[in-house]
Order: sequence, then C-alpha cells, then structure tokens
Amino acid sequence: MSECIEEYLVSLRVEKGLARNTLTAYQQDLTQYLLFLDGTEPSVDLVEQFVSQLREKHLTNATIGRKIAAVKGLHRFLLIEELRDSDPTSLIDTPPRPDPFPKALTIEEVIALVEAPGSETPGARRDSALLEFLYASGARVSEAVGLDLGDLDLTDKIVLVTGKGSRQRLVPLGSKAVEAMSRWLPDRLSLLKRSEPGDPVFLNLRGGRLSRQGAFDVVKKHAAGAGIEPMRVSPHVLRHSAATHMVEAGADLRTVQEMLGHATISTTQVYTRVSPAHVMEIYVQAHPRSR
Repeated sequence: MSECIEEYLVSLRVEKGLARNTLTAYQQDLTQYLLFLDGTEPSVDLVEQFVSQLREKHLTNATIGRKIAAVKGLHRFLLIEELRDSDPTSLIDTPPRPDPFPKALTIEEVIALVEAPGSETPGARRDSALLEFLYASGARVSEAVGLDLGDLDLTDKIVLVTGKGSRQRLVPLGSKAVEAMSRWLPDRLSLLKRSEPGDPVFLNLRGGRLSRQGAFDVVKKHAAGAGIEPMRVSPHVLRHSAATHMVEAGADLRTVQEMLGHATISTTQVYTRVSPAHVMEIYVQAHPRSR
C-alpha cells in the first residue's frame, strides 16, 4: 500500500499539478491512513472505522474532509489503475466544505468600523488610514502592509498595488481614503525609522513597517469599538465587503476582477452571490408582478 500511495502522490503532482503544500498534507493524511490499516487489507468497515476515529478527534469538518478526500482519491486511483478491483470508500460521504468566503459586512457596519478610530492621535490616524485603504482598494492585507510611499498618488487618487506573483495593478482610491491617508502621512514622516527598508506607508508606532498581524489587530480592535463581533471581521472581510458592495451597486465583474487582482474571472464570480435583502430589492424593482 505504501508504494501505491507514492504512485498516487506522483500522479497528483505530475497530472493534477497540485501545490507542494497540498501534496504534503495529502502525504501526511495517507500516512495516517496507512498506520491505521496496520497492514490489513482496506475494507468498507475499516474505512468507516477510520472516519469514525477522525470524528472522535474533534477535528474541523475541513480537516476531516481533506483526509477523507485523500483516502477516497487514493482508492479511486487504485481502481482506475487496476491495482485494486473495488473501492471501499465509494459509499463514504465527505463532510460539506465550509464556505471559503466570509459574510460581507453591511455598508452601515463598514462605515461604523472605518470611523471608529477617530483622528485624535497618530495611532488613530494610522488606523483610520489603514481601514479606509483596505475598504477603498479591496487590497489583500499583504498588499496593504507592503505598500510604499512611491506607490501612492493622492493627487490623482490612485495606488499601484503589488499582488501575488509580483503582478501589479492600478487601483483607484475614493475621497474618504485619500483624506484619511493625507491626515496620516505627516505622522508617518515623523515616526519613520531611517533604517527601515523601503519607504512603507503603514508603520507600527515604533517606526517600522506594519506587520500582517499588526493590521489584523487594528481591524479587530476597531470592530469591537464599532460594536461588531471581532470574530466576524478581518482585513479579508473588508476586501470581500468592498467587492460585494460594488457588485450590488452595479459594477461589472471585469472591473471588480481588475481591482482585486484576480487572475481569472471565475474567482470574481463568487461576488454575484449577493445578499437576500438585495435580491428582494431588485426583485421588487424589476419583476412586473412583484407589487
């Protein structure tokens, strides 16, 4: 069986082109399965026992689902390659995958969040600028903390964002974000460590580049201050909210794709899943028999 697992992993790497991290996870999952079998020929009963054991460990549905997917994929491979004459996993259900996209905040919640810091202190002005930038640009947190001063053009209200694979894109900034950034930049100049590499826009209060974790902390802190459950909010939720609100307001998917830096339109299409309230609003406006 160990040789079969090696063949399966090679097929995933060569034919499916799975990422190294995914292959490593699958290898660990299948090693766990192999240890469970302990030399016994796989059967429906044994696979069910393996799944029951996973559930008893109180793993998340996502983790259990990945492990079951690895085992099911292995046995399908063995059947297709005629290395086994049956598939003991054919009747095993995979747990439903959680929705990978967080629920967008309402526009009212976003307004409360971005206004929560105020502007009384340098820290507050930095937080306000960061929150307004994340929502205005739809940038990933790594793109926001990696931003340098030369990437900003507040006169023309535009920013050069460097995304995955060092791909760059121009993204417009709204007036609220420009105002918040303009308030922060004088503080930034006085705080910036001259030894800091690059010319970072967002700093921690010691003068170094703000970290990803620092950005997460800013968002969580002001979510609580805005009366929003912090567990619901992250930099990615602001990115998701920006895209959702644009689509609900009529933005075409190609524009949103370009703004977010998605490589394909299929990734952007998730934002067509608008809120039920918006669906009802459009229905009442558009359907001839809605009234």
